[in-house]
Amino acid sequence: CLFFFFFFSSRRRHTRQRSVSWARRCVQETGINAEYMGIIGYQMQVVARTIKGLSSSPAMRAFSVRLPFISKLPDLVKKSQEGGGKVRVDSQHERNKLSARERIGLLFDRGTFTEYDAFVTHRCYDFGMEKSKVYGDGVVTGHGMINGRPCFVFSQDFTVLGGSLSETFAEKMCKVMDMAVLYGVPIIGMNDSGGARIQEGVESLAGYAEVFQRNVDSSGVIPQFSLIMGPSAGGAVYSPALTDFIFMVKNTSYMFVTGPDVVKAVLNEDITKEELGGASTHSGISGVSHGQFNNDIEMLIATRDLFNYMPLNNREAPPATEWTAKDEKLQASTRLLDNIVPDDPNKPYDMKLCVKTICDRGNFFEIMKDYAKNLIVGFGRVHGNVVGFLCNQPSVLAGCLDSDASMKGARFIRYCDCFNIPIVTLEDVPGFLPGKDQEHGGIIKHGAKLLYAYCEATVPKITFITRKAYGGAYCVMASKHIHGDTNYSWPSGEIAVMGAKGACEIIFRGKNIEAETAKYEDKFANPLKAAERGYIEEIVMPRETRNKIAQDLTLLKNKNREKPKRKHGNIPLQPKFSNFLTSR
Repeated sequence: CLFFFFFFSSRRRHTRQRSVSWARRCVQETGINAEYMGIIGYQMQVVARTIKGLSSSPAMRAFSVRLPFISKLPDLVKKSQEGGGKVRVDSQHERNKLSARERIGLLFDRGTFTEYDAFVTHRCYDFGMEKSKVYGDGVVTGHGMINGRPCFVFSQDFTVLGGSLSETFAEKMCKVMDMAVLYGVPIIGMNDSGGARIQEGVESLAGYAEVFQRNVDSSGVIPQFSLIMGPSAGGAVYSPALTDFIFMVKNTSYMFVTGPDVVKAVLNEDITKEELGGASTHSGISGVSHGQFNNDIEMLIATRDLFNYMPLNNREAPPATEWTAKDEKLQASTRLLDNIVPDDPNKPYDMKLCVKTICDRGNFFEIMKDYAKNLIVGFGRVHGNVVGFLCNQPSVLAGCLDSDASMKGARFIRYCDCFNIPIVTLEDVPGFLPGKDQEHGGIIKHGAKLLYAYCEATVPKITFITRKAYGGAYCVMASKHIHGDTNYSWPSGEIAVMGAKGACEIIFRGKNIEAETAKYEDKFANPLKAAERGYIEEIVMPRETRNKIAQDLTLLKNKNREKPKRKHGNIPLQPKFSNFLTSR
């Protein structure tokens, strides 16, 4: 309609003549009689007078003024995509960092990203900030597809005011976080920010708190990923800490509550950013990060891979892939497992090899591989079904559980339980690590976290004892007594209170130890006693492990264990370094 209004208003002087000539031509070509010609001519005159009136109306005059905005729109869109400008983007590249939009382009399937609020600007007028308005205000938000599945994203732009968080910056983040929960879709946050925008004061702090609340509300409802791709300091670190997975880039990403300058001023310690809160520190020492990568591109590729194992929300099952008889024929033989456990019970072996042999095509995505290496956790597939693996690693600390491993395992189990991912436990554990450091570090409460997580989990729990299952660690590692669904042992399994030699030294007080140890081993260093009691379903050959898991996943698909009604449990949360802080 607007097109015709404009068309006729621009030609109103000739409208009447054209309407009459058009009517006359219709009569000549179609044979319409004169009466109809008169009616048509009259109607066209009415239309012409109407258009003439509209063309002089305020609405039409306003439309003719606004029309040039269409020609300006492409330039505005282009400007909104420039961020802090070419010079600052080039500076990002010089530091081996991608821009906010380049990261989004690599994360999502090509052409699937839809941006929100591209023209939002901040509302601050203090300290000359009205002269520093940039479209988007330092964060790019929206949604896209990862391997054909939807995901929301926010990507902080360090080229705009150092990626500092303002009131409107936080509003944009909160908007996509709310939408993610409402639609049941995961969210990925790319963090590259100098912290709160000082010029805005309490408004920026309020923005952080709004984000934190949404992180907690989303926890266990949708998967949340944090990609640390630059600095994340001060209050900014707590949002990633509340999410499910944190990835960092070596030498370019940092996380700390207070930076090196503050540490120097308060404690008189000289320390670099990398030493204080770099990727290697948080991936190998603190356990804050779940993985470290050489550059942004490797991190984004790994994120896409991990995303493939995740359900969209807590109401869905993890995404299964098709697995046919032909695929199974191409699968590596599991006969390797028959010979992987050494005859010498004190000789180590690599449990990762067991896991990769069991997984489809040998694909295993390990989580926190640089932290607490005596415990292996990660995701794989068996016959196309997603599984969370939790395994002792005999080649590190003989597979003993310590405080770090207990916390690592507990966190992983609770995540799997949130999102309906079955848990497979491969157990070879001689017990909890002894010593003053562990006792003073709170191993009792940290070990209790792992026990609590296993007891609380209602997803399918499948356990294989590959060799040692000693003492309290046997109870903790998804035993039948804490509602393990199916429990098996390899013939090499040893289920006892402790090792034979240690037990005999206590029982016989140094008398005839060798002979008594041999008797003890013959009686207890095998899974028969547990099988007689019904504590394990079956003693299986190692090569049968993969098929047993596949069968049990089918059997337990519709498992439904109801929890007692309560607000929430009270998991032990003693801080790991409480004794250190007290001594300081």
